[in-house]
Amino acid sequence: MSKRLKEKEEKILKILDALAAESAKGTPIVVEGKKDVEALRALGIKGAVVTAKTGGKSLLEVVSEVERIDAREAILLLDFDRRGKEGTKQLQQNLEHAEIAPNLKFWRELKALLGHEIQCVESLTAYMATLKVKIGIESQQNKPSLE
Repeated sequence: MSKRLKEKEEKILKILDALAAESAKGTPIVVEGKKDVEALRALGIKGAVVTAKTGGKSLLEVVSEVERIDAREAILLLDFDRRGKEGTKQLQQNLEHAEIAPNLKFWRELKALLGHEIQCVESLTAYMATLKVKIGIESQQNKPSLE
């Protein structure tokens, strides 16, 4: 069990490292709200993050915000629930219309790995902390006794 959890943690960390690298290159990340931004910051993402559902923004306002960043591409990282899926699809269409490439790679990879366990980006930090604890507890249980 511990090996499986460790492999899952490594896959998630690899995705987050790649996300941080893309963000550092100037590619903005679009999330739903402020708590999602806080979660990404806690996970080491330092680049531009645009919120899609704060202050009653319309999708066109979100696209305009991405355009002001002067990005050719935007990473969509909305939640994995039904509303997040719908929002991702609509934002994808609006970005394409504005000739900005929507990047769904990270969303798809995280959804495939975590979609059954967490529904929102803001839960990612707590999930990773819990995963580390589980891996630590299991590795302690699997150590041979020195007695």
